[in-house]
Amino acid sequence: MTSFLQNNRPPLILASSSQTRAKLIEAAGLNVVLQAPGLDEAAMREAISGEELLRPGDVAEVLARAKAEAISDLAKEAYVIGGDQVLALGDQIIGKSDDMEDARRLLLDLSGKTHELHTSVALAKDGEAVWAYTDVARLTMRTLSPEFIGRYLAAAGEQVLGSVGAYQLEFLGVQLFEKVEGNYFSILGLPLLPLLAELRARNVIEG
Repeated sequence: MTSFLQNNRPPLILASSSQTRAKLIEAAGLNVVLQAPGLDEAAMREAISGEELLRPGDVAEVLARAKAEAISDLAKEAYVIGGDQVLALGDQIIGKSDDMEDARRLLLDLSGKTHELHTSVALAKDGEAVWAYTDVARLTMRTLSPEFIGRYLAAAGEQVLGSVGAYQLEFLGVQLFEKVEGNYFSILGLPLLPLLAELRARNVIEG
């Protein structure tokens, strides 16, 4: 697809393998190339999550910037988008589940409680992050029985392991919740409207 929004403008790269983030950008009429940054995200997340001065939103932003800069170092003619999402349950930062049993334990822990999703997006050019934005959503899960969680995971499949919280709100995961407060795009993994506004401000897409 050729987008009139990007005629004669620098290319856009998404520093991710996330199909959800890519689909959000493409649905907005933009052409974007997916390129995974090749970073050890789990190790990075574990290292910076232990910093007492870093809040969940700071962790998400650091990772989003790192992803964008890693690709921008190699593609300096492009604008590179990086994104990351951190789930916080109280003071605890929770990453993606390692396996389905880990996902089951996590959902039992989240059941009946409110957690926060801190979602960051960063934009890099010439190897350096030039802009970043972080949004916060609050999600309250229903009280879930162990039997329901088991049936949910069997139906949703291992794709839930690719999302923090072991759910995808745009699919079967919506059945887990009684209340959602926050921007829908951010919950899916990308604060889309602020990103589009910044791309327009920088003349990367037509305004």
